[in-house]
Amino acid sequence: MFRFVKAATNITGGAMRQVRHGSTAPADFNSKYGNAVLAGGVVFFVSVWSYVLTSTGITWNLSPVGKLMPKPWREVEEE
Repeated sequence: MFRFVKAATNITGGAMRQVRHGSTAPADFNSKYGNAVLAGGVVFFVSVWSYVLTSTGITWNLSPVGKLMPKPWREVEEE
């Protein structure tokens, strides 16, 4: 258990030092690659959901209109 705590502390300490002293990524990363990363994410998102919606064969049952029929009305029987 001590080794786990020591390793976890070392990882968080390293992360704290990285935040404190600045990231290792260059400062102009977003200006260089931001739009490309965003466009790649959009393409990936749309392609995966297009596959899920069209090719997996999932029946979605989005609307019950025309599929749900009310039970016939029953008159109360009097004695």
